[in-house]
Parts: sequence; C-alpha cells; structure tokens
Amino acid sequence: MDKLLNSLEESRAALTVVSHEPFNAEAPPEAFESTVTPTHLHYVRSNFALPEHDGKLNIGGAVGKPLTLTLDALRAMPRTELAVTLECAGNGRLGQTPLPVGEPWHSNAVSTARWAGTLLRDILASAEPLKGGTTVCFAGADRGTYHGHEDVHFARALPIEQALDPAAQVLIAYEMNGEPLNADHGAPFRLIVPRWYAVASVKWLTHVNVLTAPFQGPFQTVRYIYDWPDQASQPVKFMLPRAKIVTPVSGTSLRPGTYTVRGKAWSGTGPIVSVEVNVTRGDSWQAATVEPPADPFAWQDWSFTWQLHHTGRHTLRARATDAAGNVQPEAPRWNRFGYGNNAVELIYVQVK
Repeated sequence: MDKLLNSLEESRAALTVVSHEPFNAEAPPEAFESTVTPTHLHYVRSNFALPEHDGKLNIGGAVGKPLTLTLDALRAMPRTELAVTLECAGNGRLGQTPLPVGEPWHSNAVSTARWAGTLLRDILASAEPLKGGTTVCFAGADRGTYHGHEDVHFARALPIEQALDPAAQVLIAYEMNGEPLNADHGAPFRLIVPRWYAVASVKWLTHVNVLTAPFQGPFQTVRYIYDWPDQASQPVKFMLPRAKIVTPVSGTSLRPGTYTVRGKAWSGTGPIVSVEVNVTRGDSWQAATVEPPADPFAWQDWSFTWQLHHTGRHTLRARATDAAGNVQPEAPRWNRFGYGNNAVELIYVQVK
C-alpha cells in the first residue's frame, strides 16, 4: 500500500488539485503542448475514494451466456487502440454565474490519451444479449454515500444500440499510453466511451449488465443531467464543441510583434471544421488554421497569426464549429449543476 501511495503522489505532483479526497485535479498548462497527454499530466476525476478491485469483470443481466473475465482473459482477446479526448462534464463550471453546485472545475479538466483494450461489442456478443435488452449498465468498484444515497456504486448506462455500434468504438481499456492503467485512471480496467463526456467512461469496472428497462441510478437520473431553470431536464451525453487557447497563456506580458496563437479544439458531435478568432476591438471573426483530425476521437490542433503592434491590453476570443453545424455560444447556458459550459474562451495579454 505504501508503494502504491508513493507512486500516486509522484504521478499527481504536476496536476492542479481541485480536491484531495476524493482526488480530483486539472491538467497543468504544459499538458496541452502535445497531441497525446502524458499520463502524469492527464486530469483526474473521481466521485469516491480509490477502491479495491478483485480483478474480475462480470458480464450478466439479460444475456444468454454470463461471463467472468480477468485481465489476462481480456488481453487474450483482439486488441484495439484508440486516441480519445475525455472531458469532465463540469469543465468550466467556474465560468458560470451564479456558481452552480459541484466541484469547482476551471477549464483544464480535459485531456487526450491512447487507450488500449477490447471492444465492448465483442464482449457483449460473446455473452449473447437476449431479445428485449435495451440498456447496458456499467458499475465500478468505487462506492460511498452520495447526496443521501447510502452505499452507492458509481454506475452509468448506455443504450444497447450505442454499446453495440461498430462506429462508436466503445472500449474496455486496460492500458493508457502504452502502460497498464494506474489506480487514478481506473485499474485494472475501465470503460472508454468516445465522444461522450467522461462521466460515461466508468473506471474500476466490475459489472456490465444488460437491462430490459432504463437504468435509474443516481449518477444517471439525479446528477449528470442538465437541470435547466426554464425547461425539462436532459441527460448529459456528447461533448459540446470547444476551442481552447493554449498559447499564449492569458495574462502574459509580450513585446510588440507577430505571434502564433495555438490551441486545441474538439466536439462529440463531429470533427471540428472551423475555428474563428476575434481580436481586441475587432467587429468580425477571422479564420484560424485547423489541422485535420489525426484520430477520429481526439482533439485537433489549430493556429492563428496574431499581430500585436501597439502597447496596452489586447484580447482574443476563439470559437469552434463542428461538422454537425454546432457552434460555441458567446456565453454559457446556466444549469443548476454547471455542466457543458462550452462558451467562447477569452484571453488577454499585456503588450509593453
């Protein structure tokens, strides 16, 4: 145990801590300099303390052939590797007013890693889901008291069509960036659901159950919903389009000159097709250069040439549009839990 704790302390050292128990932390600025986020710089989101895990994955419910799989059994199956951007649904919560309920995430609860494992649809096919199965529920080993609910396991569900869709590439992962998963990221195996907010990617996975009715757990119906003030609530699903400015860092002091602004952009509803920027006192949006997707489920790089010829404070805003036509809004749409804040990002620099 001491060895595990020492290893975790080392892996957490570079992160920006949001809470110590359960451990939640944002990626530091240098995490966005590469296409793939190094594991020790990848943000961490947990709802409960680190759990113990018996090393078994149970596939059951409405299936013809229940299965119990070990890590070795998963490794013996065909291996798939995917680069996937994961973003916490609460990323940007501090940008909403009044401050919503939940962990005080700023803007760096997003990262991209290379995950390797077994496709969920292959495992479900081996278990032979029964006719009438509509939902697949995923439960983790982590548990605790949650907003009045006693001894609750973290659990989420997907429509069975999503779980079985070849294009969705839902993965039961046992490796991250070429190494076995560490404790913070869900060892020994976890779910990876590309394009969805990371709440769907259940860590420390223990059970996969096919259900014949909708799942009603608290992380499905009480939290991780858009609780709007003026309309019916909606479930949190796909990541909304977002352009993040990586360099320069807001508040930086610069000399007059020409600079290359760089950033990342991503969306859960299609690749990013454009990023536009608006500069100080600008009344129009200008096109940035967007790199094509290197991987279908990973963020994209973008850049823009910014000419700063006069001293003073200069601002820059960036907004993304995805292939489905979704565009970042100028201001966040407030909801009680502060999910899905993808408002246009603003930075400023001081030119001296």
